[in-house]
Amino acid sequence: MESLKTVMQEVAVQLVVSRTYSLSMCMSLRYEPTDPYVVRATFFTHTDEPTEWVLGRDLLADGLRGSAGCGDIRVWPAVGRGDKAMYIVLGAPAGTALLEVPVQDVKTFLESAEALVPRGTESGHIDWDREVANLFAKG
Repeated sequence: MESLKTVMQEVAVQLVVSRTYSLSMCMSLRYEPTDPYVVRATFFTHTDEPTEWVLGRDLLADGLRGSAGCGDIRVWPAVGRGDKAMYIVLGAPAGTALLEVPVQDVKTFLESAEALVPRGTESGHIDWDREVANLFAKG
């Protein structure tokens, strides 16, 4: 299996606290062709340790056009903001976070990921022998 590069992008996001108050934070998006269905989003704040969430690549792409996801992760365009922003909601037992994310940064990131692994070809980039071995090792 050929080795492909990793796509990474830093994104300045807003953690929406209320209608009138938000906090700036950094989100790092990472896409690895060896794990082709997911995007790893790491969030950095000034006080806490970084937090990583695993998002579906299709979920992010679908969220650019309309409401996508259910449960712990939901994504949708920011109505009234033109093509400038989208929202990502992350729900965890400790609480829920609403993030306002620049659309263009997400589009650029997804285009770079798509250039490495076009949508619909993801399964050809998985090392199935290694995945099966991992399943049996855990059993």
